[in-house]
Amino acid sequence: MEKKNWSDLWLSYGKVTELGGARVLALDGLNAESRIIKSAVAELKRGLKGLADIELVTDGTVANSGEKITLIREPSIPKEGYEVVSSGGELKIKASDDNGILYGVFALLRHLAMGQSLESLNEKSSPSNPIRMMDHWDDMDGKIERGYSGDSFFFENDEIIVSDRIVDYARFMASIGINAVAINNVNVRGAATFLITDRFFSKVKEIQDIFADYGITLYLTINFASPIEIGGLETCDPLDEKVITWWKDKSKEIFEKLPGVGGYLVKADSEGRPGPFTYGRTQADGANMLADAVKPYDGIVIWRCFVYNCTQDWRDYKTDRARAGYDYFMEFDGAYRDNVILQIKNGPMDFQVREPVSPLLGGLKRTNQMLEVQIAQEYTGHQIDLFYLIPMYKEVLNFHTYCNEDCDTVADIISGKAMGNKNAGFAAVINTGNDYNWTGNDLAAVNLYGFGRLAYDTSLSAETIAREWVRLTFSMDRNSEDILVEMLLDSGKIYEKYTAPLGIGWMVTPHYHYGPSVDGYEYSRWGTYHRADHHAIGVDRTDKGTGYAQQYYKKNAEMYNDPDTCPEELLLFFHRVPYTRKLKSGKTLIQHIYDTHFDGAEEAKELAAKWDSIKNAVPSDVYERVAERFKLQIENANEWRDQINSYFYRKSDIPDEKGRKIY
Repeated sequence: MEKKNWSDLWLSYGKVTELGGARVLALDGLNAESRIIKSAVAELKRGLKGLADIELVTDGTVANSGEKITLIREPSIPKEGYEVVSSGGELKIKASDDNGILYGVFALLRHLAMGQSLESLNEKSSPSNPIRMMDHWDDMDGKIERGYSGDSFFFENDEIIVSDRIVDYARFMASIGINAVAINNVNVRGAATFLITDRFFSKVKEIQDIFADYGITLYLTINFASPIEIGGLETCDPLDEKVITWWKDKSKEIFEKLPGVGGYLVKADSEGRPGPFTYGRTQADGANMLADAVKPYDGIVIWRCFVYNCTQDWRDYKTDRARAGYDYFMEFDGAYRDNVILQIKNGPMDFQVREPVSPLLGGLKRTNQMLEVQIAQEYTGHQIDLFYLIPMYKEVLNFHTYCNEDCDTVADIISGKAMGNKNAGFAAVINTGNDYNWTGNDLAAVNLYGFGRLAYDTSLSAETIAREWVRLTFSMDRNSEDILVEMLLDSGKIYEKYTAPLGIGWMVTPHYHYGPSVDGYEYSRWGTYHRADHHAIGVDRTDKGTGYAQQYYKKNAEMYNDPDTCPEELLLFFHRVPYTRKLKSGKTLIQHIYDTHFDGAEEAKELAAKWDSIKNAVPSDVYERVAERFKLQIENANEWRDQINSYFYRKSDIPDEKGRKIY
């Protein structure tokens, strides 16, 4: 095992109170030899010692101590839920299963670390979503696709690394309620294809066991072309009997070698990845073939809906990438096996700063659904620019799809409540790497923490989560805490101001996706166009344009179809708008573009100044690392401001009413 050289993130367990002494630990109805209970007890000992100098004694003999902590199996509590109750000198953590006990332990330690009294503890909680998953985009050469936090700690030089860092990673994930992880990139190539063979089974099993200690199920991201690439077949047609037999045999081998593995995560027919379309088959054909293969082992197939034509002709005004997911999947609603979950990105395009909620969410009424968001800040600042993502996630979760008269929000759908199904959930693309601070920017860890807390409890507010993370990560006075929380809550709006306006998206440096390049994708094959000329900008996605707006239920379709009722933050996503159109603010569209980009750049400077104002409230190394990021963010914001404003001034020949410098 390697020598530790990494941050403890929000589990630092620095002393916050001097309770001291000893407490007796009792187990009621629980198996002390359970791997998860062992982890829970070890964490409880570690946390109580670090936070309050309390010794937790497990042999039941403590002189002069009537205080006790009891872990209790309580069948009436929902699966993976917990109760933490303190009364009469006894602290009880109750749950119906081992995962619930573990989450209850972390909840207790969270309350203690935030300075709350143990005597008044009374919390009940149960998970909003059955599956709460992290999807890694780690490649086996050690690189991470969209990785802004160093290299992989799972892979190096086409080999698997097993280290204490993975143990800490599992602890972090369990502490926020994550119960599923896929460790390899959805773009499965090269050595990663062989993760489902004897070449790697033993090392994969070691990682699986570490995860299992913390109640986390391992999923394998597979190559749909495996029957060809490692099976020696000439096809991977999902209706070919030889292919069906190959996957049945391979799945039997996988589940025997890795008992307890959750199943497969699949990216097919997208961005060059192989899939059923190659053989004239449907997405349901491909997903169901794999689902049948893993069904005997209670396995699940998570099938990504990121499927679209990535060879579009920019001259083609009819083909609309935003339509693709709905067009490909809606026809087969109800055709998928019960153990298939369609994993749907929050928007119809690709993790943009602003885009509408995918109409597939709720559009599908007879198919298991799972929401996918991106913690890795691919389009939201590369973990250089500050962008607290939880407010964005909350907007998506609270969106009313109108799929039912009630119980119709995205949160309702992915919880399983809207359809009454258990195979549902919430997933995030994650890029934790081997940087000391795990996330490149120390402040970006709030998104890692926040996603897990929100996936477990979607009722939590963005402010509550931010404040929790600040208190658990730093020891600072209340004024400094308020400043940092305010910075986090404002950060997304600031980034949106100085980047692409009103939902138009993209305008980023091709491939790299950091910094502006207004026409970088405008004549490309990717279908990500803004269509700006000297009169107007935007894509007509109404019933008179591509028809995308009509993919929603009537109430949302009518709202989006009319420029007067369309939310202005999405105006250019749905409508082609002249620069002279007056917005609700009374400003013209072009003036709005100028003003927001000037304001956003100034507010980026203010973020940096606020960070400087709390310099003495954070560790010096953290301050220096983050200050360097803010310096880069200011440069980035200025570049966006000048390129966007200059571009539209030159297009429109309409000057800024305020006479500011535009090039």
